[in-house]
Amino acid sequence: MGKTKAAKRKKQDGSKAVRTVEAVRGPGTPEPRSEETGLDFTRAWVEFPDPSDDEQVFRCDLTWLTSRWNCIFGQGCQGIRPGRASDGCCTLGAHFSDEDDERRVAEHVARLTPDTWQFHEVGTSTGWVEEDEDGDRQTRRWEGACIFHNRPGFSGGYGCALHTLALGEGREPLETKPDVCWQLPIRRTYEWVEQPDGEQVLIVSIGEYDRRGWGSGGHDLHWWCTSAPSAHGAGKPVYESYRPELIELMGEAGYGQLAELCEQRIASAEAVASAMHVAPGSRTSLPLLAPHPADPPPATHATGTEAGAGTGTGA
Repeated sequence: MGKTKAAKRKKQDGSKAVRTVEAVRGPGTPEPRSEETGLDFTRAWVEFPDPSDDEQVFRCDLTWLTSRWNCIFGQGCQGIRPGRASDGCCTLGAHFSDEDDERRVAEHVARLTPDTWQFHEVGTSTGWVEEDEDGDRQTRRWEGACIFHNRPGFSGGYGCALHTLALGEGREPLETKPDVCWQLPIRRTYEWVEQPDGEQVLIVSIGEYDRRGWGSGGHDLHWWCTSAPSAHGAGKPVYESYRPELIELMGEAGYGQLAELCEQRIASAEAVASAMHVAPGSRTSLPLLAPHPADPPPATHATGTEAGAGTGTGA
């Protein structure tokens, strides 16, 4: 669970991701794709006490969690590095959040075979973990991307070998993949806040992992999906499609309350739209408070697209 005392002490500033992004910068890095929306816009946030921990308060971005974002890996994803769209966000490898994270992943790596992992021979003979310049451990980069990223044309399937392993075994990918991979593009941060009476409460924020989540290097990513309209066509909002991940991050009770609030937000918007006789697809008259700017008008929402459709999500 993500609510342990140990988890609360972890740094949540994304510094490891920042260092890795800095490392892949190069001359001529293109500007963010023109389709992406801006990073600063009105958002609707909600706060509520954690039903399972009286020291915690959840602060959740309803604009993001009710958006129609979905992973389009292999289906239009442009990748975070120029010329490597097929890598998606797997170009950098994945830093482990702690020893437990690495140990858990290792247990699942042991079940991979040459039929399911393209670089099985390399990984098992010379290792699948490396250290960055600061001595932090991460999945090894091999031939320009994470060593677990099966390249297009591999007979065992394109995308993350650990993701494919989970699906093949009827598991959730969050069980087999490094923490940073399955959490993206959800960002969870912690902040102790002193209240007027002197008591402290831990604010656990659940929101969008936009370019800034990567630190200054995030602005140099070739493309990033959360602000790209092409990745906002799912039939389900994020809070539904990422239910397993959000439960892991918030707990069952916390997620249950979040889901109710998200449902109320969507239902109230639909009720107002009906009462106002809003024309289908009219963004200017959209009654939903603070919609995500990358989302399409309601009438254009897809009905068959599911988030996480690709098998290589993760960074």
